[in-house]
Amino acid sequence: MSEILTVPHAKLHAFIQNKYADGFIYLLDITAIDYSEYIKNQEEEFALVYIIRHQNFKEHIVIKTYLNTLLSDSVSYLFKGANWLEREVFDQYGIVFKNHPNLRRILNHKEFVGHPLRKSYPITKGQFLYETDDLMDEMNNRLLSKDVVCKLESGNFSECNKDLMFLNLGPSHPASHGTIRTYVALDGETIECAVSEIGYLHRGFEKSCENHTYNQIVPYTDRLNYCSAISNNIAFVKTVEDMLGVEISKRAQAIRVMLLELSRIEDHVVCLAAVLVDMGGLTNYWYMYNPREDIYDLLSKLTGARLTNSYMRVGGMTNDLYEGFEDDLKEVIKKVQYGVQETLSLIKHNRIFHERTQNVGVISAEDALSYAMTGPNLRACGVTFDMRKDAPYYGYEKYAFDVVVGSVGDVYDRVMVRFGEIDESIKIIEQVMQNLPEGEVNIQDASITLPKKEAVYTTIEGAMNQFKLVFEGVKVPMGEHYGSIEATNGELGFFIVSDGSGTPYKVKVKAPSFTAMSAYPEMIEGAQLADAILTLGSLNIIAGEMDR
Repeated sequence: MSEILTVPHAKLHAFIQNKYADGFIYLLDITAIDYSEYIKNQEEEFALVYIIRHQNFKEHIVIKTYLNTLLSDSVSYLFKGANWLEREVFDQYGIVFKNHPNLRRILNHKEFVGHPLRKSYPITKGQFLYETDDLMDEMNNRLLSKDVVCKLESGNFSECNKDLMFLNLGPSHPASHGTIRTYVALDGETIECAVSEIGYLHRGFEKSCENHTYNQIVPYTDRLNYCSAISNNIAFVKTVEDMLGVEISKRAQAIRVMLLELSRIEDHVVCLAAVLVDMGGLTNYWYMYNPREDIYDLLSKLTGARLTNSYMRVGGMTNDLYEGFEDDLKEVIKKVQYGVQETLSLIKHNRIFHERTQNVGVISAEDALSYAMTGPNLRACGVTFDMRKDAPYYGYEKYAFDVVVGSVGDVYDRVMVRFGEIDESIKIIEQVMQNLPEGEVNIQDASITLPKKEAVYTTIEGAMNQFKLVFEGVKVPMGEHYGSIEATNGELGFFIVSDGSGTPYKVKVKAPSFTAMSAYPEMIEGAQLADAILTLGSLNIIAGEMDR
C-alpha cells in the first residue's frame, strides 16, 4: 500500500509548498474521497488527495487532508496542471478551490445538477444538455489576459480593439482527433487565444468502477486508451495486485512486458500515421497503418478480441500464449520495421515535413513539467523521465534499451521520439522472447484466480470457488494505494480505495491525455491555424482516457 501523508487542512498548503521546495514539483493528480458510506466512521465526510512526484522521478508522495467544509485553496499558482485537475474535483465532488482562475465544470456539461462521484448521486441518473456552451466567458478571460478588450453582446463579441475572427475547431471534425472542441480567436490565420472543451465522451468510468468487482472493471479499462487497450488492463490489475501483496509469476511478468511494448508500437503507429496524414502524407499513412492491422490480427488470435482485448486478470491473464505465437510475432515485427523504414525514407530529408514540424507547437521542459505532461510528450522536451528506467517493474531493469529524448519540445521531436521508441520496444520484445520463462501465467491462489474449467465442471469445490469469485469478486484488503506504469502516452496510474470487499470503494485514473490536453491551448496561441492541427495530433490525445 502507498504511504499516505495525512496533513491537517490548515497546514496543507504550507506543507505542499515545503515539499515543492524539496523537489516535489511534478503534480500527478488531485482527487477527492467521499467517505459517507465507508466501512469506518469518518468525522469528516470528504478528503482531498494530492499525488506528487519528485523531480528525480524515482519517488512520489500521496498527501491527504480531511475537509471540514467543501472549500480549499487552489495550488494552480504552483502547478499549471492543477487548473484542470481542480476543475475536475469541483465538477465531480463539488469542492470549491479559492483563487482558482477558472473554476467551472470540465467533464460534465454546464446544465448538470449535482456532483456524480458523490456516493449520494444515483448511478442510473442521466442528465441532458439542452443548450451548448458558447465558451464566451472563458474566451473573454483569455483575451483580457492578452490586453485584448471585446464587448460581449447577445452571446457574441463585438467592437474588439483587435480585428479578430472567432472559430470552432471540432468537436465533429476528423482533425480534432476525437470529440474535442477548441474555440479560437484568429488574427488572420494566427491564433490569438484558444480555449478547449472536453467532456463529450464522458462515460462515467470511475462511477461504474464503484459498482463492479475488480475483474469486471478490466473491460472498462480497455475503453480508456483504446489504441493500446492491454496497457490499461495491466496498469489496473498491477495496482490491485500491489494492494493484495502478491507477485505474479516470472512468465506472466515477461508476457506483460512483451504485450506492453507491442501495445506501445500499436499506439505509436496510429499516432504517427494520423499526424502524417494531417499534413497530407497519405502514402505514409498506409505504410504505418497496415502494420497496425497485423498487430490487431495477432492480438485477436491471442485474446479473442481485436481492439478491446480484456486479456488481463488480477493475478495473471486469461490464457497463456498459443502455440506458434513467437513465429507470428516475428512476422508482425518485420512488417512494422518495414513500415517504419519506408515512412522514414519519405520524410527524413523531406523539406516540407521539416518546415511543418520544426519549431511548431513548442512547449518548454519547465512548462511541460508544470502541466504534468508525461511519456513521449515530456521526453520530447529533453526530460528523460521513463518509469521503465526510473521506477522499474516486471524486470524492466534487466532489458537493454535506451530512453529516446528530444531537445526542443516541438512537433518534430514528438514525432521522432515515437519513431525511436518503436525501435526500442522491438529490442525489448526480442529480449523477452529469447528469455521467456516457463511456468504458469496465473498465481495459484484460489481466493484470487479462477479455478481451471475441469475443476469447475467436475468438483463441487471448483464450482463454488468459481461462483464466489465471479459474484463476490477478489477481496482486496482495506486501504488506499496509487500504482502506475509507463503506458504508451506516459504514466498511467490508478488511485484505489478499498473497503475490504470485492468491489472498490473508489477508483481514480491518472490519465496522460488529460494533463497534456490542458497544456494544448497555451501551446497553440501565437501559432498558425494549420499548425494547431499538427500540434494536437503530435500530442496523441486519446479522448477515451481524457474524458473517462
